[in-house]
Amino acid sequence: MRLETGRHFAGIARATGVAGQNMQHFMSESPWPAAAVCRQVQAEIAALPGLPAGGVLILDESADEKSSAQTAGASPQRNGRLGKVEMSQVGTFLAYAHGPLWSWVAGRLFLPQRWFTAERAALRARLGVPAERAFATKIQLGWEMIQEVQQGPLPFACVLADALYGQSEWFRAQLDWAGLPYLVEVPADTQVFLTPPRAVARQVKRGPKRRTPAAAGPVWQGTPLPVSAVAQRADTAWQSIAVRPTERGVLADPFAARPVWTVREGTLAAELLVMRREAHGRETYALSNGAPTTPLAQLAVRTCLRYLVERAIQDARSQAGWAELEAQKYRAWEHHLALTILACWFVAQTKWEWSQQYEHDPGLLAQLEVELLPALSMANVRTLLRSVMPLPQFSPEQATQWVVEHLLQRTRSRRSRLKSYGNSDHPP
Repeated sequence: MRLETGRHFAGIARATGVAGQNMQHFMSESPWPAAAVCRQVQAEIAALPGLPAGGVLILDESADEKSSAQTAGASPQRNGRLGKVEMSQVGTFLAYAHGPLWSWVAGRLFLPQRWFTAERAALRARLGVPAERAFATKIQLGWEMIQEVQQGPLPFACVLADALYGQSEWFRAQLDWAGLPYLVEVPADTQVFLTPPRAVARQVKRGPKRRTPAAAGPVWQGTPLPVSAVAQRADTAWQSIAVRPTERGVLADPFAARPVWTVREGTLAAELLVMRREAHGRETYALSNGAPTTPLAQLAVRTCLRYLVERAIQDARSQAGWAELEAQKYRAWEHHLALTILACWFVAQTKWEWSQQYEHDPGLLAQLEVELLPALSMANVRTLLRSVMPLPQFSPEQATQWVVEHLLQRTRSRRSRLKSYGNSDHPP
C-alpha cells in the first residue's frame, strides 16, 4: 500500500527490511489459510456500523499476461484486457458492493483443463496445486464462492454477473434453487418466450413404425425470440429512469422489463427480461428471477451496479499491487489474493468511515454548481497512509548490502536456468 512501484515479493521485502527468502517462504510455502482471511473480511463488512441492507455480490473474471507456462494456471487463453488470446493467468473474483463501498471478498484461480493431464502431474506438484483440485469452469468456481459467502455472516440482496455467467442455464438454475435473487447479463441472441410454451413429449424413432419417448426431455412448442428482438417490439414499454448522480452528471437511460419464459436445464422457468439502452446506442439485456411486480427503478439501479466490480478490479490491480504479482506457485497466488483483499477492505472501510463522519458541504456543491462531490479514492487513502507510516530510508551500508544480495540472486537464478536447459554455452 505504501510502495509506489516494485510491489512484488522482493520489493516488499526490501522496503520493509525483511529477508527476501523469508518473504518468499511466507508467500509461497507457509501454510497460513488464505480462505480464513477472506472469511474475516466478509465478517467485518457484515459488522460495519451503519451499513444498511441491500448490498450485492458481483461476479467477474480478470486475466493477467504471463511470460511463462511454468506459472500455476498459465495457458493461452482469452485475455479481456488485451482483447486477444495470450499466455495468461485468469482469476474469478467476487466483489461486494453497497453505495460508496466496494471490495473483493473472494477469488479463485482458474486452471484450464489441460492443466489436469497426466503430462502435467509433475508440474502441478512442483507448483503446489492441491492434489484434490479438479477441473472446474469459471462458472462453477463462481458458484462455489457464492455458496461460501451465503453460508457466512455477510448478507446480500442480489447476485450480479456478466454474460459469461448469465448465459449459463445451470448457473441461473443453481441461484434460483438456492433462493438467491439474481440479475445477470445475457447475450443478444438469448432465446425467450413471451407466453408459456407447451411441453410435448419428445419422440424418437425405433424401427420403421415404432416411436417411444426419449429421455432427453420434452419439446417446447412456442415461438421463441432473441432478447434483442423483444427489445424492438412495439409492446415493449420503455421508460427513462435517473439511476444516480455521477461526477459526469446524472446517469439516466431508457429501461424496460417484461416477464418471459426460458428453458433452463430442460425445465421451463419464469424470468424477467431487463433491457437498457445506453447513451451511445448500445443495448444490454439481463435476466432476473425477481417477481414480475419488481419496480423497474430497482431493476435499473441494479443493472447499473456491475461497474463496481470493474472498479474493484481496477483498484486491486493499479493501487493494491495485484498486477505486479510475479510468483509461480498456486499458494502464492492465493496468499497474494488474500492480502490484496485485506488491503482493498482496509481502503473501503476507511472510505466508508470518512463518508459517515464528513458530510458533503451543500454550500460547496452550490458554489461549484455540481450535484456530486468526488468520493475519497484508493489513491487518496494510500497518500494519507504514506504520510503517517512512511517507509524506512536505506543507509548507504544497507543499500550496498541489498545490491550485493540482488546480484547474487540474479547469478543463482541464471545458473538454475542454465542447468534446466542443460547447456551452459547457450543461455536461454
